[in-house]
Amino acid sequence: MSRIHLHFAALFLGLAASVWAPQVRAQLVILPAPRLLTLMPMGAKVGGMVEITITGDNIDEEAQLLFSTPKIVAQPKIDAAGVVLKNRFVVTVSADALPGVYDARLMTRLGVSSARCFSVGTFAEVTRLKPNTTLETAFPLEPNSLCNAFTTARSVDFYSFTAKKGERFVIDCAAQGIDSRLTPVLILADGQGSDIRAERQSGLLDFTAATEGKYIVKVHGLTFQGGGENFYRLVFAQVPVGESFQRQPSTRSVGSASAPKNSPSAETLIVQEVEPNDKGAQAQKVTLPCSLHGSFAKAGDVDTYEFTAKKGEVWWMEVLSERLALPTDAFVVIQKVKKTEAGEQLSDVAEFNDLVSPVKLSSNGYAYDGAPYDVGSPDPYGKFEAKEDGVYRLQIRDLFGGTRADPRNIYQLNLRKAEPDFSLVTWALHMELRNGDRAALSKPVSLRGGATMGLDVVVVRRDGFDGEIELGVENLPAGVSATGLRIPSGKSQGYVLLTAAENAPRGMALARVFGRAKVNGVDVTRECPTASMAWPVKDSMGEIPSPRLMVDFPVSVGGDEIAPITIKSAGPQPWEATVGGKLTIPLALTWRGDFSAGTVKLKPLGADFASVTPVDVPSKADKAELVLDLAALKTLPGDYTLAVHGGVVAKYRYNPGAVKAAELAQKEAEAKVGEVAAELQRLANVPKAGAGDASSETAVATQAATERMKTAEATKVEAVKRLKAVTEAAAPKDIVDIVFSEPIRIHVKAIEAK
Repeated sequence: MSRIHLHFAALFLGLAASVWAPQVRAQLVILPAPRLLTLMPMGAKVGGMVEITITGDNIDEEAQLLFSTPKIVAQPKIDAAGVVLKNRFVVTVSADALPGVYDARLMTRLGVSSARCFSVGTFAEVTRLKPNTTLETAFPLEPNSLCNAFTTARSVDFYSFTAKKGERFVIDCAAQGIDSRLTPVLILADGQGSDIRAERQSGLLDFTAATEGKYIVKVHGLTFQGGGENFYRLVFAQVPVGESFQRQPSTRSVGSASAPKNSPSAETLIVQEVEPNDKGAQAQKVTLPCSLHGSFAKAGDVDTYEFTAKKGEVWWMEVLSERLALPTDAFVVIQKVKKTEAGEQLSDVAEFNDLVSPVKLSSNGYAYDGAPYDVGSPDPYGKFEAKEDGVYRLQIRDLFGGTRADPRNIYQLNLRKAEPDFSLVTWALHMELRNGDRAALSKPVSLRGGATMGLDVVVVRRDGFDGEIELGVENLPAGVSATGLRIPSGKSQGYVLLTAAENAPRGMALARVFGRAKVNGVDVTRECPTASMAWPVKDSMGEIPSPRLMVDFPVSVGGDEIAPITIKSAGPQPWEATVGGKLTIPLALTWRGDFSAGTVKLKPLGADFASVTPVDVPSKADKAELVLDLAALKTLPGDYTLAVHGGVVAKYRYNPGAVKAAELAQKEAEAKVGEVAAELQRLANVPKAGAGDASSETAVATQAATERMKTAEATKVEAVKRLKAVTEAAAPKDIVDIVFSEPIRIHVKAIEAK
């Protein structure tokens, strides 16, 4: 394929909010990236086959549908005439696939798309094809089945079922946990539609029939939102009374990346909660270290445990509950217990609330003055030191649990000696966002030739670990390289750079981001999952964003477009300098397209050089210099890596190659119409003869040519429509994006002794 030429109208300074003048606010954020928006149905049964229809942005007819497991395979849907049907696929799930949530993506002309959930379950599945927005059109539910559907705006979906007295049914509506924009409301009603019970929070109704008869289930959005992006999977399960029910699988929160990767040590005792244990007199006696496994089974549940500790002992306390994909907010308090003649005296010695993000968060939800994702969690975490010998009492409660009773809301509370470790999470770096536009926060790694993309990496350190972490990436596609900018000791943030060679071929690979460090003298490697917004939210002030962890990390090169600017250091690497000296690094810039007057402000990226003065580069300048004052930076001997980055505003044409192809297709269609018209004219000029073979042959030929003319004219009409559509899409538009240089490596030498 030919590469697309990018045209820039202007280049602006930096990434600060003041850069984005009012006339710029209509611009799009980031160069177009392919996005998979919806699949219908959005799942299938283990061992099943289903035909799905997709929607998306910046996708092409030849896009491939791929999944995060080889157990799910998609083929384009082909009609009886052998024509590939646009945006339709036949998906097959292997009989040995595991139930769960997987990521579906498209591989397109521009590279790999953003992800959308595809669920695999064990229930028989159906898809609601006709509206069911009245009591009379209620969709019948069969026990132990699953219905795929989406809501209609300002309407209610009706479902019906029959039950005998004493039969128990669980209705489970999966929505936000599978990337839907829907906040579902479930209502159980009688056969006439009169409401019996409503659930507006959990998406779950657990119902035991008091009488035999017909019942209705109503589903609608909390604000009666509707449309294809408000999809849901409705499970209708018949469950014996007293048996547990496993809810549908869901995606993982960004904070779940901080969950401990190692199991409790061998000497840690697993303790199951024993009720009743709400009051001090009922406190469950435990010995440290231990792992307490319990649940917030009843409204206002307070679970109480007691242990003894000696003065100076240090114990680390960590709860896992919200990070198990549960709607909980645990709180832990530890009290010192003293026995007196008057009774017990309790004094609070420690309180543990949320695990706090290790880096500053965005101040308003979309400004890039801090991390856009909260890698913390409502799960409590902290250190407890006993100030004196004695008995201590620990209480744990769910701050959301005052009025609800759900034994599925479990917790695991670990009390341990220090086990230093760390967890990582990464996401695509972007610029200051305007009007809450989060398109850049759902940016897939779809590289253009000659482009470098930056990833932000945040570390959650555990139990006192404070060491340096080296970052890396493996399993990259051909033509793509990666460089990890280390996370220094005591810091919480680092970066990874992914660079595609200018001639990198089209391709995709499931890459692996990781961090390596020495923990207590032992080499430790930890995986680094990727975070993304589920949707490219245009206005975060009017819509709640949905961040989550991706199942995997695909890196791709589209092979059809080239980066607008490539920035690299001009000369052999590493650049060498001496402690306390100055290092001047020449930069080479390759500009592709026409540029107006302006300046690019290139800022250093990386903890070691964050204070370096940005470099102002005039538009079209092919050279610049980055000056590092190593004395001011207090740079120690060693090897370092940095990059520079800046913001640009571009004039971009989407897929001009499609315009050329459409122009050619229209000319071919017009030529075909002319060809058939000439044939019809020739047949019309054939001298009329009496009845006979010649006359019959002419009539048959004329009829056939007339049918071909109908087809040719219809093809011409479609070609004209196609050319108009792709021409409008290819009209130059202002695009805001961030550009990174290729990695720059530096070696700093110690001053030689005289």
